[in-house]
Amino acid sequence: MTVAVETGLWQLDAAASTVAVRYKTMWGLVTVKGIFTAVGGQGEVRPDGSAAGTLTLDVASLDTKNKKRDEHLRSADFFDAANHPEITFAVRSAELRGGGTVQVSGQLTVRGISHPQSLTARLTSADAKALMLETEFTVDRAEFGLNWNQMGMMRGLTVVTAILHFARISA
Repeated sequence: MTVAVETGLWQLDAAASTVAVRYKTMWGLVTVKGIFTAVGGQGEVRPDGSAAGTLTLDVASLDTKNKKRDEHLRSADFFDAANHPEITFAVRSAELRGGGTVQVSGQLTVRGISHPQSLTARLTSADAKALMLETEFTVDRAEFGLNWNQMGMMRGLTVVTAILHFARISA
């Protein structure tokens, strides 16, 4: 990052942050939306401008407003929450670019399977005490062993949207 973001340790403000997913089902005719109601995270902006951190999602907190579907998503057919209760994104680097964009590289772990993930976020606000990042990116669920697909109903990629508010906790 650059001087636009203060150095130090930053904590995710879970109450002010959202991580949501959407995907097509019923052969692409229906969009299912869900939100993770329990998220956590922290990060560090170092004096040299480099940044790293971790975002954690509680799999059991995924809410699609359909209890039966949510239970199925937590089952071994999908996220296998009993054995893999968290989804994590370990940020290896975050670099502030022109226009308030942030190039983020890290490792996404779902169901115990990790893959590199790069994305572009927008730094929508930043001061000495708080910052907000927004991003939207796609994930191929098959790469993480989420292969259940009754009669070919589920196709394509899952879209992840995040609005992340961080509070500075120390210099």
